[in-house]
Amino acid sequence: VNVELIVLNDEDLAAQAIVGGQADVGIGAPYTLIQKVGVPIRIFAQISTLRFFPVVNSEFYKEWKDLDGQEVAVQARGSGTEAVMLLMAKNHGIKLGNISYVPGSEVRRNALLQGTIKASIVDAANRRALEAEAPGKFIVLPVEDIGASDEALFATADYLKNNAADVDILVEELMKTAREITENPTVAVELRNKYKLLPDLGAEADSEITEYYKETAEAGSLALNGGGVDAAKDDFAFFSLAGQIEGDPASLEVEDFWDVSAIDRAVAKLGKK
Repeated sequence: VNVELIVLNDEDLAAQAIVGGQADVGIGAPYTLIQKVGVPIRIFAQISTLRFFPVVNSEFYKEWKDLDGQEVAVQARGSGTEAVMLLMAKNHGIKLGNISYVPGSEVRRNALLQGTIKASIVDAANRRALEAEAPGKFIVLPVEDIGASDEALFATADYLKNNAADVDILVEELMKTAREITENPTVAVELRNKYKLLPDLGAEADSEITEYYKETAEAGSLALNGGGVDAAKDDFAFFSLAGQIEGDPASLEVEDFWDVSAIDRAVAKLGKK
């Protein structure tokens, strides 16, 4: 299967590209779009669960309640970062002020360091970078255990039906890679060098990549079995609480959001982990 990567800064744009035929497969967690806009797409494999870290400038904020009415920066509208911030605000009885959309965890990290934003949410790599570059300047706010999807693969229902063989290969390889990296995180660097991924970062990024995937593996964040029904139910609970989808989570139907057929075939072939 030949894959050409297209990077878009907004999950809405990715979904539009899928629906419009400019791309075949998207990466994200497009629950809001599926339910509220009715776009004819289905999630067909989970890549990883959410692992984000809300970070605040300690000169201005110390805890969640300090963010009541304050501006925060997240990745994009409908993103996992936005959902985490909305859910934590709800859990702590506060209402966030303006939510600004700043694509790129590294971009948000730099904005925090420069002082142009004072509260945001970043990934593990950029959390570690903040701690190293400005010790004591930032506070990582606590986040209750979240098992919802961070990144998942999605496509139109027609594409999944008409390209089942390619989809099966994609899902199988995704599962194999998740299992390899979880067992041995250094595999991520080996694969990067083998396929010449992200060459602009240079060899100095290898140690950071290894550390990132070591944390990810220890947290059990990579989907070893592709997600499926269990992942969908966790997502229903999370995105409902975050206000991104409507209805009682128990009443939501998996097939309205997911097509699990490729996952089922892959697990039958590879075995369940």
